[in-house]
Amino acid sequence: MAFCIFCGNQIGDDAKFCPGCGKPATPAAAAAAMMNPFGEATRAPLLPLEFTIHGDNLQVARLKLKPGQEVFAEAGKMLYKTQTVQWETKMQGDSIGQKLWGALKRKVMGESLFMTHFIATAPGEVGFAGDYPGRIQAFELPAGKSWLVQRDCFLAAQHTVQLNIAFVKKLGAGFLGGEGFILEKLTGPGVVFIHAGGDHIEFDLAPGELLQVDTGCIVGFEESVSYDIQFVGGIKKAIFGGEGLFLANVTGPGRVIIQSMTLDKLRRELGPVSGGEERGPLGAIGGLAGILGSED
Repeated sequence: MAFCIFCGNQIGDDAKFCPGCGKPATPAAAAAAMMNPFGEATRAPLLPLEFTIHGDNLQVARLKLKPGQEVFAEAGKMLYKTQTVQWETKMQGDSIGQKLWGALKRKVMGESLFMTHFIATAPGEVGFAGDYPGRIQAFELPAGKSWLVQRDCFLAAQHTVQLNIAFVKKLGAGFLGGEGFILEKLTGPGVVFIHAGGDHIEFDLAPGELLQVDTGCIVGFEESVSYDIQFVGGIKKAIFGGEGLFLANVTGPGRVIIQSMTLDKLRRELGPVSGGEERGPLGAIGGLAGILGSED
């Protein structure tokens, strides 16, 4: 089975056009489709992407683009670009129906209605960053290979990568797994960049190997990994264990990425809890300052 070099969909060995995007399926026809009437290239094929991830917990993905190379990103994620990189904000899809359906899916995923596309007219660079402290993870997807990632963590990708909606298959995982029913599905070919909180730990699970994770701390996993939730067991552990009532179970084979800090945890530690008490070091400092001030 072959794959489209434009969108990554599976196509028949004798197919002339991709059923997903309608682009030519054979390499020769695809090359011709990327030429204008003057024989000049109008859209680059999937070239190796040169990039570095700069920084520690406030990281920046620095992408160095070759002439004609294109990437797309979630709106508002760009940090900088050189003058040789042109940008355009648009909805994905060729027809009006595809654009509206794509916008609806992105809204459900928690993403913006538009994606920003960056195309280099000459060698150039563009940088992307997340909205809160965390790390950027980059991985290259072969054609037809998919990852499922948590909502709002998509940052940028090469133009051949497909971004779609994915639903949690099991009811319990959807209600109690910390990610809800909606996940993002990223399908290759191409390099993908995602952003999530805290530091990241990666596991490569063997077939049948089980990893139990705090709900909400799973960043993403390969499509071959199964995902479900499990009650921690025992009233004592549930009430006094401090880990909540449920754990997320991920079972191999495949790779899994987890995060040390979720956005919900960060908000909870930085903000006041009910009853007027403050949690976390910032709240303690503020409370101490209030006590000392009242004694004067």
